[in-house]
Amino acid sequence: MTTTGAATTASPIVSGTTKQPASSSSSSLSSTSGATLAGNFQSFLTLLTTQLQNQNPLDPLDTNQFTQQLVQFAGVEQQLKTNDQLTTLVSLQKTAQSTQALGFVGKNAMVDGSTTTMTNGAANWILGVKTNSTVNVSIANSTGQTVFTGSYPVTAGDGQAFGWDGKGNDGTQWPDGKYTLTAQAADGSGNSVAVSTEIVGVVSSVDLTQSPPLLSINGKNYTVDQIKGIAG
Repeated sequence: MTTTGAATTASPIVSGTTKQPASSSSSSLSSTSGATLAGNFQSFLTLLTTQLQNQNPLDPLDTNQFTQQLVQFAGVEQQLKTNDQLTTLVSLQKTAQSTQALGFVGKNAMVDGSTTTMTNGAANWILGVKTNSTVNVSIANSTGQTVFTGSYPVTAGDGQAFGWDGKGNDGTQWPDGKYTLTAQAADGSGNSVAVSTEIVGVVSSVDLTQSPPLLSINGKNYTVDQIKGIAG
């Protein structure tokens, strides 16, 4: 390869295969790689231009190889930019999730579940069945003791409210606390019907240190996508 004296006194040419310096984090690696790539790319163009200007007419350079290297440089540079943009998008998404989660604090949220907290002698669940059914309900306290049972006709559909006043079958008033409802349903022909149970509870707090953020409802944690509805 023939070069001029001016080319030999220029800054040393850095090969496109030069190893990148190690980095302690992905962000510093991205910025270091981008800076090194830009320097290598400019040096490569300088070398290419110098060689083309001083090539031997009887033995021209293989331009296909240079073209392939140009394409490789451009592809790597585009990938680095894409990675930076994806990192930004992920950061924005996390911020949006945190903002949305904070907006739920103090509101009544509906989530899948069967355990709720009875307050002031009132506990509520939401049932759902696909067909008109008779639903057999059993309610147990936090120790697993059955405190109430009952059978009720429920029309087809979701959002069937079921409330309990905290009184057992013998009239005993049970104290406030956590209670779990178990429901089984059957249609008019006696065939089993699936029953969905949901609870409504106040979002008492949000843990933003988790990804995605966790909302605390009745002492249990839920993600935003598990929230089925907000009732103010």
